[in-house]
Amino acid sequence: MTTPAIEMDKLTKRYGETIAVSEVSMSVSAGSVYGFLGPNGAGKTTTMSLLTTLTRPTSGTARVAGHSIENREAVTPHIGYLPEDPPIYDELTGREQLEYVAGLRDLPEDESSKRIDEMLDRFDLSADANKRISGYSKGMRQKVGVIQAVLHEPAVAFLDEPTSGLDPRAARTMRDTIAELAEQEMTIFLSTHILPVVDELADTIGVLHDGELVAEGDPEMLKSRAETGESATLEDAFLAVTTDEEAATEEVAAGQSV
Repeated sequence: MTTPAIEMDKLTKRYGETIAVSEVSMSVSAGSVYGFLGPNGAGKTTTMSLLTTLTRPTSGTARVAGHSIENREAVTPHIGYLPEDPPIYDELTGREQLEYVAGLRDLPEDESSKRIDEMLDRFDLSADANKRISGYSKGMRQKVGVIQAVLHEPAVAFLDEPTSGLDPRAARTMRDTIAELAEQEMTIFLSTHILPVVDELADTIGVLHDGELVAEGDPEMLKSRAETGESATLEDAFLAVTTDEEAATEEVAAGQSV
């Protein structure tokens, strides 16, 4: 039996009296795309911080790539992480930033150089690779952030809003890249507000609300829980499984996202 890429058992994080994540349990299959949805403040970022060892849980357990998140040194070589604001240095060029990350990951120079060139070309950054990041647009910075998250070909990649700031062409490239990485057995834990991305890519979707996992299943199964008939969308399903429907509706109306 294949070991799950991510396992959570009653994972909980408290900040004083505030419960950010409440006894969340789930299992994510290796090589799959897991779409992680929820309204703002639901606890998605905190959950990802726990799974990437940036934050310690209050209680409960979790394993990533077969290692307990309590053992940061064991987990981090096997994961990549794209936070909402990618950690990049404005004074470096795009290529220098990626070479720096490759060095931190102890990647062989020949291997990293080839992979950097391939990814820069894939995301139409080759012409700007030797320009300082301070002059990059938000979309260009996002591309660099994604590349550095998967450059070392981790077992599990945590991607928080990977299509943020991208034009339609770049967003299509991003979706294609995520699908290809999953085909290569990389597990993708995808948190986004862009529902069509999740509907297209995710094998399984989990919906977090007020720190609790309120629904989980494949896209079609979740859609079946909506009360709008056969033409139900993922947006309908989201509204059906969250309790704060009014707030969720406002978010969808504002940006077609949840």
